[in-house]
Amino acid sequence: MKTEMTQQFEQYLGKFKTSASEDVQNKMAQAIEELEASEEGNGLSKGTKAPDFTLPAADGTNVRLYEKLKQGPVIVTFYRGSWCPYCNMELRAYQQIVNEIHEEGAELIAVSPETPDQSLTTQEKHDLEYVVLSDKGNEVAGQFNLVYQLPDYLVDVYKEKGLNVDEHNGDDRWKLPVSATYIIDTDGTIAYEYTKSDYKDRAEPSEVLQELKALRK
Repeated sequence: MKTEMTQQFEQYLGKFKTSASEDVQNKMAQAIEELEASEEGNGLSKGTKAPDFTLPAADGTNVRLYEKLKQGPVIVTFYRGSWCPYCNMELRAYQQIVNEIHEEGAELIAVSPETPDQSLTTQEKHDLEYVVLSDKGNEVAGQFNLVYQLPDYLVDVYKEKGLNVDEHNGDDRWKLPVSATYIIDTDGTIAYEYTKSDYKDRAEPSEVLQELKALRK
């Protein structure tokens, strides 16, 4: 049975295929293939130690991962930005299960390279009741080995579509994290990871919740 998020992804992709030119679709597909063939954005593996980090939240406070781990496991999901429709659908899907995550004694943290102002806009727009952090310059994403450089031909496509990633991120490097989700146990060990070069391939939040429950048994 398809989840609501999967159905939303398929519906959006269907509309994209009917509205975008063949040239644009080919360039986006090419960029994914090139990323999959590269060594960029492979992410950290299950069983490895997650790097500690401190990042600003949308409300202006600083959040440290290992302080959160003192209270329970933490789900960390890296997303590209509020300009990405797939990211927005994923964030909303997590909001639907955030209470269940908290019931398991865990915390949910979403991380993107967007500025704190953009993160605040994202949190308010979707009424997110979990932590949204700003990873300026992709420093933490880099520690998780998730960062990749958008190819110039795709930057041109994004600009033509009005996707001003540079403005959202507060820099002109056009680097992004691949979509990745981790469950980090209280000792800092990565207990679950889902990392994909294809931005349309995301961990299903309900499955992440089941993995969390299994961890807590």
